Amino acid sequence: MRSGLSNPERRRMHLVSARLAIAALAALIAVQDRAAARGGSERRVEAIETRTAGEPVLAIVSLQRQRVTIYDANGWILRAPVSSGQRGRETPSGIFSVIQKEAEHYSNLYDDAFMPHMQRLTWSGIALHGGVVPGYPASHGCIRMPFDFAERLFDLTRTGLRVIVAPTDAAPAEIAHPLLFQPKPGAAALAAARKAEEDEATKKADQAKLAAGTAYRAAMQAMVPARTADNLKARAEAQLAAADTALTAASTPEARQAAEDTKAAATAKLSELQAQADAAKAELQPKQDALAAAREAAAAAETVRAAAAEATRLATHAREPVSVLISRKTQRLYVRQAFEPVFDAPITISDPDRPIGTYVFTATARENDADNIRWNVVALEGSHLHGAIEPHGPQEKRLRDAEPIAQATDDAKAALDRISIPQDVLDRIPGIAPRSSVIVTDEAPSTETGKGTDFVVVLSDEPQGGIKFRHREPATEHSSGYARGYGYTRPRPFFWGTQYRAPFSTW
Repeated sequence: MRSGLSNPERRRMHLVSARLAIAALAALIAVQDRAAARGGSERRVEAIETRTAGEPVLAIVSLQRQRVTIYDANGWILRAPVSSGQRGRETPSGIFSVIQKEAEHYSNLYDDAFMPHMQRLTWSGIALHGGVVPGYPASHGCIRMPFDFAERLFDLTRTGLRVIVAPTDAAPAEIAHPLLFQPKPGAAALAAARKAEEDEATKKADQAKLAAGTAYRAAMQAMVPARTADNLKARAEAQLAAADTALTAASTPEARQAAEDTKAAATAKLSELQAQADAAKAELQPKQDALAAAREAAAAAETVRAAAAEATRLATHAREPVSVLISRKTQRLYVRQAFEPVFDAPITISDPDRPIGTYVFTATARENDADNIRWNVVALEGSHLHGAIEPHGPQEKRLRDAEPIAQATDDAKAALDRISIPQDVLDRIPGIAPRSSVIVTDEAPSTETGKGTDFVVVLSDEPQGGIKFRHREPATEHSSGYARGYGYTRPRPFFWGTQYRAPFSTW
């Protein structure tokens, strides 16, 4: 018996039907992905409701929980699921900060993939951004967040936000210790006073410029009759010279008399115009003197304004968050401020061969008092201390359902007790301001620490797939809008896809 599929026409119709079914299945998967990204993930976004949220000062990404939590000075304010790097392209565990923000960003590493509301953590290409969040690690090393949450977070944060990528779970706990620095007394008041002085100097400079403008207009008005008198005088002098020439050339008594009359009239006219010119110049001179004085006063006021602006800048810069890194590996203390190195110096850590751990201490201001700093600490523990977590196992669900635990402060205090900093080094550390940080770690500063970054610390005993194989690009190349190794910005229509097939898995 001959099969119905042996008929070429029936075979062609069957293939068409199969292709249509496959296309329909792909479209259904894409729609489900969109629903998961816009719906399921968003339903798991949490926001604090018992108080008014403040400015974000810290973000903690738990790779174990696949969740990001945003903190202000008083506790957590936002939580959302994430999708971090997959095996072989892991998101590195460590300490980072937001070094660049770009609302519309496209990857130059991964097929021009759209990375909306990108907040860069390293110049080699690790970032927070919006993307599909399937519920398990699936990215190429970045930290994907639900699209709407990424947009919301982008509007709240600013560069310098500390971002901790923890292997397991981590949360800040309040801590006090003598080694945790305090602001220099009166720093906030000094900055306010410098700003007030600048405002006053700016006001006086503006007034001086206005006075100089008024003096200039008065001098220009007075110059018109003076120039007119000078022009008429020059014409009269020419007429007098012509009369002299005619008198010399006169050959008859009549001609001579006429020339003398003309000369007399020209002389009288010249005398009259000279008097007018002298009067106009007499009126002009004080106005020119006033203009010169006004311009000199304006220049002096501008000098004072510029000096006051520089003083304000320095006072404001002194209030920028300071980052201090203390490394057991190098036995040195490093200081950075506003993404620039300040200095580094040797320090002493007792029992230097014994691990000290990795801790991030963050300064937050007490309410309405920028000179009264309190500190919290986040302790980073390696995943090897807790065992491996399967992406879809029951243990992950238990961890997801558990509330984050505050890290005990005893180990952090013990770590600080082991550190001795010379007094001359302490004196060189700029005044501490809110959002300043002290990092104590066994690690050395990562090679990612450089131009345009705060300190980057990567835990050496955790997978680093998402950072090891990438090229670090200079900050200047990224700031121009084109990043040879990471991404660039250009108009492009948005599209949805699925994480299950290569054409869509480009995050």
